[in-house]
Amino acid sequence: MTQSAGKSYLFTSESVTKGHPDKVADQISDAILDSLLAKDPLARVACETLVTTGLVVLAGEVTVHNVAAERALLQAEETVREVIRSIGYDDPAAGFDYRSCGVLRALHGQSENISRGVTAGKGKEQGAGDQGLMFGFACDETCDFMPMPIHLAHCLTARLSEARESGEMKWLRPDGKSQVTVRYEDGGPLLVDTIVLSTQHNESVVDPKTDAMSAKAKEAIIQKIIKPVIMAEAPSMWHNGIVFHVNPTGKFVIGGPHGDSGLTGRKIIVDTYGGRGRHGGGAFSGKDPSKVDRSACYMCRYIAKNIVAAGLAKVAEVQVGYAIGVAEPVSVLVDCEGTAVVDEDRIAAAIRDIFPLKPQDIIKHLNLLRPIYRETSHDGHFGRTGPGFTWEKLDKVNALRKACKV
Repeated sequence: MTQSAGKSYLFTSESVTKGHPDKVADQISDAILDSLLAKDPLARVACETLVTTGLVVLAGEVTVHNVAAERALLQAEETVREVIRSIGYDDPAAGFDYRSCGVLRALHGQSENISRGVTAGKGKEQGAGDQGLMFGFACDETCDFMPMPIHLAHCLTARLSEARESGEMKWLRPDGKSQVTVRYEDGGPLLVDTIVLSTQHNESVVDPKTDAMSAKAKEAIIQKIIKPVIMAEAPSMWHNGIVFHVNPTGKFVIGGPHGDSGLTGRKIIVDTYGGRGRHGGGAFSGKDPSKVDRSACYMCRYIAKNIVAAGLAKVAEVQVGYAIGVAEPVSVLVDCEGTAVVDEDRIAAAIRDIFPLKPQDIIKHLNLLRPIYRETSHDGHFGRTGPGFTWEKLDKVNALRKACKV
């Protein structure tokens, strides 16, 4: 989406809460990954999760190298139940409960054919865990270098979870979604146009006359969730003409895995840039960092963010491509959508000189062999702070400026 002077348009992004069934699945997969990396940093993990009424299914490939990690794998059921409890599914009345749900395991070892291409050996570097194309994106619309619509959408779902977990709004339940439409003028965000917020709730806020969420509860969502977030994050974008759709179906009592099945990797646009940048198609959750679907996307975000922070462009999208078992990427491309202040070929050359792009080097540089992934599995993988989010650091700004002679 190239920015155009004088052009006016609307752009929409969505986010989901921790209790959304797909996010429940993502958090379980990443919790399993963390439990294994904590005991075996070189564990090979590709854990997929399905959740539905009263049932969790774990599937995928796991290879560990010591007894402690084997023991952690045997305790996978306990890990699953702890995640579900922490999300808030602790009441059988909600249709999904950490105590009573069944947990089925269908995990086996990583294919030897894949392992031989990925594992480093004598005279052989660690290769990419799969072929594929990975993208990273950054822009100057927010202080965290994220597009404004997805930034606001994440803030809304985070605030919704906070209000539920703190007991501030006791009638909230874990499942929920947000959607934010922003009006752009001259390539930049101008106003919030429309906000959709759907949240699971209990029967106490259902109006018996309409069998729908009460007008009072909807107004509470606007005044206690939506308005404080917009006024804190983008006060100039708030206005009296914003269109609100709060629980537009009217009633949202049945939710979570009881209302809809959930799968790992089904919210890849929520996880990244809300549709603003391209996506290579690979999911993140449940995968150890030898999988470039995850680690290379983190590196691409790191690169793109430093490019924009260095003032080399207002927008940067970085693509890398890999062949399975091969360490060097097959391609590196940077697209600044016409906003670059220097030639994009010069930026691409600087990327290859400054940033490590081989899988083993990415893992080392971003310190990825740690149990940091459960925290990434809700509220987006990018634009976050904390010790686990190493791909958000801005330590290559000066090197990029020097390399590009800016």
